[in-house]
Amino acid sequence: MNGFWSVWMKVWCWSVGVFGLVLLGGAFAATDGPARMVYALVGAPDLQFDAPLRFSVGLMGAVTLGWFLTLLATLKATELLGDRAGPVWRWLTLSVVGWYVIDGAISAATGFALNIAPNTLLLVGYLAPVLASGVMRRG
Repeated sequence: MNGFWSVWMKVWCWSVGVFGLVLLGGAFAATDGPARMVYALVGAPDLQFDAPLRFSVGLMGAVTLGWFLTLLATLKATELLGDRAGPVWRWLTLSVVGWYVIDGAISAATGFALNIAPNTLLLVGYLAPVLASGVMRRG
């Protein structure tokens, strides 16, 4: 992947990283404003950020930051592999679609189906460059 789609994918990865920082900030009273806003947007405007919730949100921030770093490392690996990176793109796509299905099912089952909307934007943001560039057909 190169050119426009490569830049798109890097911006997509960094958006995952920024979201991880937002969640990480929810672990602390001094920085929980953006995380509170996220929860309000998906239907929990009066959520009480007690110690267990701060732990959970902060932990999800750490996991999301780990996902971001893994995505960046994978992008670098695909750049180094060039035309042989098709299998890496197929596995990465499977992992992103798998996350989408699991996260969406949990969101719906727990009464936060609205969370599926931003998840869909994230999925489409990933699939657009992958499908348009044809990287999964290579290798």
